Amino acid sequence: MKKIDPKQSLPKMEEEILKYWEEQKIFEQSVNRESPKGDYVFYDGPPFATGTPHYGHIVASTLKDTVPRYWTMRGYRVERKWGWDCHGLPIENIAEKALGVKSKKDIEVMGVEKFNEFCRSTVLQYTDDWRKVITRLGRWADMEHPYKTMDLPYMESVWWVFKQLWDKGLIYENYRIMHVCTRCETTLSQSEVSEGYMNVKDLSATVKFKLDAGQQIGDFVTDDNTFILAWTTTPWTLPGNVALAVGKDIEYVKIQVGEEFFIIAQSRLQDVMKEKGYEVMEKFLGEKLVGKKYIPLFDTYSKDETLENHSNGWKIYAAEFVNTEEGTGVVHIAPAFGEDDWELLKKEQLPFVQHVNLDGTIKEEVKELVGLIVKPKETPQATDVEVIKYLAGKGLLFSKEKYEHSYPHCWRCDTPLINYATSSWFVKVTDVKDRALETAKEINWSPEHIKEGRFGKWLEGARDWSISRQRFWASVMPIWRCEQCAETKVFGSVQELEAVSGATITDLHKHIVDTITFSCEQCSGTMKRVPDVLDTWFDSGSMPYAQAHYPFENKETFEARFPAQFIAEGIDQTRAWFYYLHILGTALMDKPAFKNVVVNGIVQAEDGKKMSKRLSNYPDTSLMFDKYGADALRLYLLSSPIVSAENLNFLEKDMSEVSRNVFRMLWNSYSFFVMYAEIDNWSPSLEASANQGKPNGSPLTSDNILDRWILSELQTVIREVNVNMEQYDIARATRLFAPFIDNLSNWYIRRSRKRFWKNEDESDKNNAYQTLYDVLVTLAKLMAPFTPFISEEIYRNLTSGSLENHNLTPTLSSAQERGKFPDSVHLAEYPVADGRLIDESLSKQMVSVRYIVSKVLQMRADKKIKVRQPLQSISIGNDISLEMQEIIKEETNIKQVLIDRKLSDIGMDDDIELDTNITPELKLEGQAREVIRFIQELRKEAGFEVDDRIQVGYQGFEAVFDNAELKALIAKEVLAAKGLSQGIIVEADITKETVIDDMKLAIWLKR
Repeated sequence: MKKIDPKQSLPKMEEEILKYWEEQKIFEQSVNRESPKGDYVFYDGPPFATGTPHYGHIVASTLKDTVPRYWTMRGYRVERKWGWDCHGLPIENIAEKALGVKSKKDIEVMGVEKFNEFCRSTVLQYTDDWRKVITRLGRWADMEHPYKTMDLPYMESVWWVFKQLWDKGLIYENYRIMHVCTRCETTLSQSEVSEGYMNVKDLSATVKFKLDAGQQIGDFVTDDNTFILAWTTTPWTLPGNVALAVGKDIEYVKIQVGEEFFIIAQSRLQDVMKEKGYEVMEKFLGEKLVGKKYIPLFDTYSKDETLENHSNGWKIYAAEFVNTEEGTGVVHIAPAFGEDDWELLKKEQLPFVQHVNLDGTIKEEVKELVGLIVKPKETPQATDVEVIKYLAGKGLLFSKEKYEHSYPHCWRCDTPLINYATSSWFVKVTDVKDRALETAKEINWSPEHIKEGRFGKWLEGARDWSISRQRFWASVMPIWRCEQCAETKVFGSVQELEAVSGATITDLHKHIVDTITFSCEQCSGTMKRVPDVLDTWFDSGSMPYAQAHYPFENKETFEARFPAQFIAEGIDQTRAWFYYLHILGTALMDKPAFKNVVVNGIVQAEDGKKMSKRLSNYPDTSLMFDKYGADALRLYLLSSPIVSAENLNFLEKDMSEVSRNVFRMLWNSYSFFVMYAEIDNWSPSLEASANQGKPNGSPLTSDNILDRWILSELQTVIREVNVNMEQYDIARATRLFAPFIDNLSNWYIRRSRKRFWKNEDESDKNNAYQTLYDVLVTLAKLMAPFTPFISEEIYRNLTSGSLENHNLTPTLSSAQERGKFPDSVHLAEYPVADGRLIDESLSKQMVSVRYIVSKVLQMRADKKIKVRQPLQSISIGNDISLEMQEIIKEETNIKQVLIDRKLSDIGMDDDIELDTNITPELKLEGQAREVIRFIQELRKEAGFEVDDRIQVGYQGFEAVFDNAELKALIAKEVLAAKGLSQGIIVEADITKETVIDDMKLAIWLKR
């Protein structure tokens, strides 16, 4: 074993380990070695390389490294293929900024080819930064041979997925209300919309719709001053109004305010009228309003009698969706901008009016507002203000106020979305939903509540998936349509398209395939591709098939390995990647795409706010690596609530505590062992060590109660770690390490120190060494998936010399023996609990003993009696073994433990009685221990090694040194080779004076 620096920089140690892994190709060995249990399949969701990795990526990557390392050590082969997400709005938005593009039209003017090729050239610009961070984290992944969603093989498999859905009748085109980003000029899917909700303040307006005069409503007839009030939070939609909706069973009233009459739901009077004075004139049900006409706020479209269904417009209709929870009980209907409105249009054959372009600008026919953007990102209320001004000028505004609500924004550019009627292509999710709910039952979620909660609820409410986008840099829809007869043809491979078109295809991006045309088989017209591209989530959901270029390659291998055993991502992916994987897995394979999933929460700044580079409210990851090391960051995250889908406020002080209380403590234990093993030239028993963690082997045997206890604790931890890892409860597994390391360092090693260097019983000393050795080696294997660096260091140093240090039996070859200690801890077998070593009774007794010790030490502190001062006795209420009594006596510096059954059970405040009477003899012994402490401090100050034999001289304090027994005790404890000499030692290495109990003492030390 190499010597260990107790003050070793752990980050620097980690960097040396990284070099070792690279030089020896340890990761490659772990994947390519013989795997008796077969394949364990892991899917890695691809990140965008459009920025540097942040803490969210660190959390996910730590999970994605820990679980595969664990199952590798359990005997499986775990491939870890890296992937890059290359398509979609994130890259397009970056390209737009770099190219100075302001709108979608600018891209079309520039040329799609130029734009797409720029996207291709910049999409992987941060890959080196990713490689650096991921490597430093200790994550093993094949980044040399990644899949990229923009590569031809990947995109071809995406086509295959689309064609399979088409052939199953699960793809259709429809015109309906969609959420649209006017900045990006494209539709968004249900999951994309769910990602961008923000609390905002909008302007709401209560608007006066003037009813045509002469209409009978109940007992009254409308006149020129009769209005019906409708409330809207989207004033910009009012030019598109074609109807009003009421509840036929809702009670409405006609009220008078000044010279005007207003109709409103009775239950909304107080909220709407507030401090306005009014008089109720009539009461009637909403059915009396149905069919009544009103004058449009804007006459742009009502004057166009050629408009389809014009005669059905600008009337009042009954609708079940009308309620009186807010507003006026009257709903303004603009079918181009609302789902309920759209459904009412279809039911009542209303005219369709869409006064807004896809880019959010108001069309030229609305002359009062032409060119205004309805929801500009910078000033979302600007157009609403203009509409309200217009209404006020016409005397049609009843009231306005700010209205706070949650509103969807574009998940990439933060522009407010609008509801917009447009055509889109859909996956018929509703047709496979029942089966998807059934296959979802097979998935194990961690945390478990996600299964029926966030994911399950989303799946239950799943709607058809809008997969078409009106953008450029993406996988394209493989649909060609005839310009003349509208015949449609869908392709599932490059070969199919080449066969029909005669073209040689090396790229499937929009600017390439849009140039490919061919003759229609039905009418000889020209077949052109439908211009839309695919939702980027279609790329991601196709990942299991496309990364393997299935079914064009690896067909049998893929089918044998589908679904994946494990995936992991953030909680936002429950409605995104997890969901799309599952929908496509069910639709294509009639199986879930994954069996086990771990969901992590979000890392936030210390104050709970979103981490922001602009605000500099979090420490840089590279600084954390340099200061504490990757192991500390990994353990901090893995043991936190964030791996149980809860959010984490990142606190550097908490990570510092992990570094100090776990890693520095473990390092000190390791350093202690190596130092004393080197002093004694001790070698482990290969046979005993090899059997640790193997229940069929002969376990280490020791009569020492501390050895039996720590081995029992170790095997218990092994058992619990495996149970939790098999259930994918990462946090619970990880949290087992810190308490065990504390037990090892602060109880086992501290209690056993003298066994290593002042022990005349060679058998007991060997047992202490062998026990600590096996605990450290086994603990290194146990922690390896979680903290790969320190585990590698401890394991390699304690096992690398095993062949040279042991007398191998002639019947075993070196290769066979080397198999017991591989070149890396990550190539070793993961420990399995040996139940024969677990002694639960012993563990309970030790808990009681430690409680007694803690209580006595507290009683000493309360009485201001130092621990070095011996006391005569304590009395306790429980029977306890003599071995345990010895531990209590040594820990508390008590001469005698007495059993008094009249005292209560351990755990109560009055279960211990302490004799605090200090006799002259006890006081003298206490002073002797003060002398020992002082000399030990001088040894450290002089730089003596722990095994250095020294000469000791003293002057003063005769009361202690005149006692032969105490003098001998002092000499033994401080390793005084020739006893203690009174008087001055010539040429002493160190000389110092002190005062103990008001008596002067001078000590001289020399090697």
